[in-house]
Amino acid sequence: MPELPEVETVRRSLNRLVRGKRFESLCVFYPPMSRVPEALLQKTLKHKTLEDISRRGKTLLFAFEDERLLVHLRMEGKFHLRTLAHERTKHEHWMMAFTDDTALWYHDVRKFGTLDLRRADTVFETQPLSRLGPEPDDPSLDVDYLRRRMRSERTVKAVLLDQSVIAGIGNIYADEILFCAGIDPNRPAKRLKRTQCEKLLACTRDILKEAVALGGASVHTYRDTLGIDGRFQTRLKVHLRAGKPCPVCHEAIEKIRVAGRGTYRCRRCQH
Repeated sequence: MPELPEVETVRRSLNRLVRGKRFESLCVFYPPMSRVPEALLQKTLKHKTLEDISRRGKTLLFAFEDERLLVHLRMEGKFHLRTLAHERTKHEHWMMAFTDDTALWYHDVRKFGTLDLRRADTVFETQPLSRLGPEPDDPSLDVDYLRRRMRSERTVKAVLLDQSVIAGIGNIYADEILFCAGIDPNRPAKRLKRTQCEKLLACTRDILKEAVALGGASVHTYRDTLGIDGRFQTRLKVHLRAGKPCPVCHEAIEKIRVAGRGTYRCRRCQH
C-alpha cells in the first residue's frame, strides 16, 4: 500500500500542485532512501522545469526535461506541498524546493520509500522499470499473455502480486480481483482454465478502473497528496472483512495466508 489506484491518484494531485515549477534544490535528510548521491541530484536537476509527473506501475516519474526522478512510495509514502519556511517534522525524509519558495516534502513513517534518477531515453530500459509487466489497460495484456504467465507452480495470488506479470497490483486489489473472478487465491495458477483467465483479466481491469475513479482505497494510513481519503474502501468486498458476511452468499469471510500475505476470501464463492 499504496497500489496502482492510489499512486495514480497521487500523480494526478501532484500534477495539479507542482507541474510547471522550476527546480531549485533537493535535501535528503535520510540518505539510505536515495539511490543516488544528493549532490548528483542537485547538479543534474538544477534550474530544470518539472514538465510532468507520470506513473509506471507503482512508481512515479518526475519529468525534468531530459531527466526522470523516480519515486516509489512503498508502504506509507506521501507528499505535502509547503513553504520553504516549513519546519521539518520527524517523518519528513526529503524535500524538493522550487524557485517560487514552495517545497514538496516527502513523508514516510517506515522509511521504505526510494528516490532514484534516470535519463529519459533509458528509463524504461533499465531497472527497476525494465522488470515491470504490462499495465492493466495495455493491449498487450490479453488472455493469451495471461495464460502463458499462469503456467506456474505458484498460487494465482502470487502470480498476480508479481510485478513482472502485471504492473501495479498489490495485496488489496489482488484479493478483490480474485473474489470478483470467483477464484481461490490458493489455487495453483497452472490449473486455471481459459475462461477463468478471461474472467480474471476482466475483473482486473474493471476493479482498477473503478478504484482509480474513486481515488483509491484509504486503508491504514494512506491519504492522497491533498489529504483526501480514497473512497474505494467503501466498495471492498473481502479485503479486511474477516468474519463479516460475504456480500454474495453470506458465508463468513475468512483470513488466511497466501504468498506471505494476509489474504481474504470467501470459501464458498471462490474455487
